Amino acid sequence: MSSPKLQTKIPSAVSSVDGVREFEFTERDFEAVRKLIYQRAGISLSPQKMDMVYSRLARRLRATGTKRFEDYLALLRNGSNEAEWEAFTNALTTNLTSFFREQHHFPILADHLAARRGRQLVIWCCASSTGEEPYSLAMTAVETFGSFDVPVSILATDVDTSVLRRGEAGVYPAERVERIAPERVRRFFLRGSGTQEGQVKVRPELQRMVTFRRLNLLDTAWTVRGPIDAIFCRNVMIYFDKPTQAGILKRFAPLLQPDGLLFVGHSESLFHVADTFRLRGKTVYEKVATKGRHGA
Repeated sequence: MSSPKLQTKIPSAVSSVDGVREFEFTERDFEAVRKLIYQRAGISLSPQKMDMVYSRLARRLRATGTKRFEDYLALLRNGSNEAEWEAFTNALTTNLTSFFREQHHFPILADHLAARRGRQLVIWCCASSTGEEPYSLAMTAVETFGSFDVPVSILATDVDTSVLRRGEAGVYPAERVERIAPERVRRFFLRGSGTQEGQVKVRPELQRMVTFRRLNLLDTAWTVRGPIDAIFCRNVMIYFDKPTQAGILKRFAPLLQPDGLLFVGHSESLFHVADTFRLRGKTVYEKVATKGRHGA
């Protein structure tokens, strides 16, 4: 027996009649969504996310012309509409980012790169969102080597294709760079004029350092090859349960250089994979030595 229709009032941004939801959305529907997004992207949705899930997926019901969540979920389960699976995943992916977020990591990265002059360096940003983080990594590399011609390449991946397109374009509202030092803005961004007034664009020299690519960390095969000098996986693990986290983290280790670093978010800890990674600094980890040496 399905749950009764929810009579919850909703934000004005979501179409409703007399404060009642436009579409019936039961506990059973929500549990089905939780199961599907966990299977698809490893995201573990808490029960408190029910309103958020409704708000985001109601748009998909309108877009697909379906009238019930049950029918929309059946459309996904049918498996023939990969584009809608992508839209479903994009809708439930949270993308909170900014330039030079968690600033304490960037001086550590700069020292790490500087100490490895003379070799080609690779950085993987595995939750790139709209591009602010990988471009911050690129700016750090340019400042470290004093030139746009740096021996550093950055791979920026995300499961959400819509944010990848925005990151690749490198165009942002001007307020996104307000907290960046003015000299950095002048060096790394172009200000728009005319119809582009109020926007900034990442300079082409910086864009060339970053390659954007879709990647689901739950995929059985990753299109990423080592060795990698630094992996940024910040504020990602909080969306996964512990077994999923451990599985992903143990796959990172063989990709890292023996002296490579893993950067995680301020609220994340890797104590549950202490046999693979050990703390080196504030939310910065290195591989645990194996058989008398570093490596996986």
